[in-house]
Amino acid sequence: MSRPHVSTPTEYGNAASFWVEYPTGLVDLTRQTHLPTDAKSRDDFQVPPIQSSTQLEIPVDKVRFDDVTSFPYHEFIPPCRISFFLHPDLRDHPTGLDCVLPLMKAVPALRSHGIKILWVNWGLTGHELHTIPPSLVRGFMKNGRGGFGSHLPGSFGRMLMRGEFNSDLYGPLQHLYEEGKKAGTDVWIHKNRMSGLWGYQSALDLYLKENGINTLFFAGVNADQCVLGTLADAYFRGYDCITLKDGIATTSPAGGLENVLYNAVNGYGFVTDTQRVVEAIEKSQQ
Repeated sequence: MSRPHVSTPTEYGNAASFWVEYPTGLVDLTRQTHLPTDAKSRDDFQVPPIQSSTQLEIPVDKVRFDDVTSFPYHEFIPPCRISFFLHPDLRDHPTGLDCVLPLMKAVPALRSHGIKILWVNWGLTGHELHTIPPSLVRGFMKNGRGGFGSHLPGSFGRMLMRGEFNSDLYGPLQHLYEEGKKAGTDVWIHKNRMSGLWGYQSALDLYLKENGINTLFFAGVNADQCVLGTLADAYFRGYDCITLKDGIATTSPAGGLENVLYNAVNGYGFVTDTQRVVEAIEKSQQ
């Protein structure tokens, strides 16, 4: 699923927001160094050296992006890791549970490099129950029963409502979030659609813009629903999108996950995995 390398250095975008791609395979997302006007005709043109204290170089087809602790340009976004989608007492999602351990390893490494962790999850209010469109309401019901705000078995509470147990992160991920919240590295953002970036103005989009963030890592479930919704909207808005293939999963039939990964490589941005990200961070800290 790899894209071919460019034959000459190529710049994309505009004066304020741009990428530079090199024949080596490196795609520089830092928006720091424009190509000189004669770059394509020079045989001696050199790729700018990496600034190991402020940048990461991650094998994807090699991507470089800013990592400035005092002014973060990037975030890690795991949409929909809540108990409603992962807890075995509510649904059978073994591939989703397989993503938990990679995230448990990746999140502390990302934090150590100054990367904010944004937990973007369903969390409806009573008012929103009256404003959600019928297509979405019907999609979350079965045979006309249940749906948003309905009572789930046991202590799980009302379906996808704020403050309910089923809207907490699944098991160890909730503890991971609380650890990060206490340390000031993690932020919880509620959403009321599959996409966390839908509409004219969302809480997630406001946070990203207010903090000058351009580059996003994506993980979560389901890959072809909540993750794809947020990923596609992020791409449409001009964010740099990097999908972690061992951090996403779906309950959809064969082809659902593959379609997301195919388009993440060939359209939306880049694909890598948590191991490569952790190794890049460890290398930068040596």
